[in-house]
Amino acid sequence: MPVISYFFGIYIRMYHADHPPAHFHVEYQGHEAFVSILTGEVQKGHLPSKAARIVREWALEHQEELMTNWQRAVNLMPLERIPGADND
Repeated sequence: MPVISYFFGIYIRMYHADHPPAHFHVEYQGHEAFVSILTGEVQKGHLPSKAARIVREWALEHQEELMTNWQRAVNLMPLERIPGADND
């Protein structure tokens, strides 16, 4: 699964041909979750509250880029890197 962003030890990944609704996967210090692109909220799994807040803010700031990558993934196209929260 391609890493599309990395910041503060948080890995953001997206599967090709993944199931709806539009989401991305997060890994942080042994925690895993999938997060809604539309809301930035954890839909499944768990993240520590500070990491969840950082991911939510990042997701909402990069929602357009995430949706573009979601469409690319659905179409089995290469995914684009998205700047991390520490690079903005």
